[in-house]
Amino acid sequence: METTLRTLRMKSIDRREFLVAAGTAAAMPVFGNALTPAAGGSTIYARLFVGCCAYSYSKHLTAGTMAMEDFFRKAVELGVHGVDVTTYWLKSTDPEYLTALRHLAFKNGMPFSGAAIRTEMCQPDATKRAEEVRKIRAWIDATEVLGASHLRVFGGELPNGATETQGVDWVVETMKPACDYAAKHGITLGIEDHGGITAHASTILEILRRVDSPYAGINLDISNFHAKSDEDQYSEIEACVPLATHAHVREVFSETERPIDLDRVWKLFARGGYKGYMSAEYEGKEDPMTGVPKLIAKIKALCSKYSSA
Repeated sequence: METTLRTLRMKSIDRREFLVAAGTAAAMPVFGNALTPAAGGSTIYARLFVGCCAYSYSKHLTAGTMAMEDFFRKAVELGVHGVDVTTYWLKSTDPEYLTALRHLAFKNGMPFSGAAIRTEMCQPDATKRAEEVRKIRAWIDATEVLGASHLRVFGGELPNGATETQGVDWVVETMKPACDYAAKHGITLGIEDHGGITAHASTILEILRRVDSPYAGINLDISNFHAKSDEDQYSEIEACVPLATHAHVREVFSETERPIDLDRVWKLFARGGYKGYMSAEYEGKEDPMTGVPKLIAKIKALCSKYSSA
């Protein structure tokens, strides 16, 4: 695993080469809740915590039948270990409001797994890229007041006529100074696989190789990669686990709507020694009030099965 990750950081490789290289990790067996490298050495333990994204209740948050405070209380009822604050439904970024949310979460014993914002870093125009940096910095400040240590960002769509190489350049030029600022506040930026420039693992890993910051990682959504087959979907997930800083969990692949083998996914995270939240991001047709608890129950069972925590 260390050799594979070191290779990724040292050079850019195409998707086929990467997926073959990353596949060597699959040869490492999982014993109980731990990863034991096939070649011997120290045991690496995975720590997988149950989380829930506010986005899971988007239907009710958008309708105004639920506020962020209600979501926190619902998370307590669900028995999760942390909440991911999708910022679309925050009333404001006023420090007084954010500190009140932080206090409410603390009083309910509910840590933050992070916060999530929309960004469009894949911008040809330098002025627009600079504006994205200012936007991310402002949300880093808000995230710090809220008391979270992780902020989800998007790479954005590749403009018509632009090459992937150009897109990667633009995202790196935006994310690098944003990470420098985030580092001063102890906050990690997790770029999500969310279509566009981040539709493939190899591109995300190239971005992170060039950003080259310990405060940059992957907000790994297990459902979002653009892949030719389900097998490739799992390979893309596995490729990103070593740099995952947060995970979003759904039950079907976005493109095909075919079911995801969640047990197989958890094994990939366990083999990779992942330490962090597995946050439900429910988007099913069933009402979230009944659908989310079902997804959380599956996440709880899998975290109990594969986590050392």
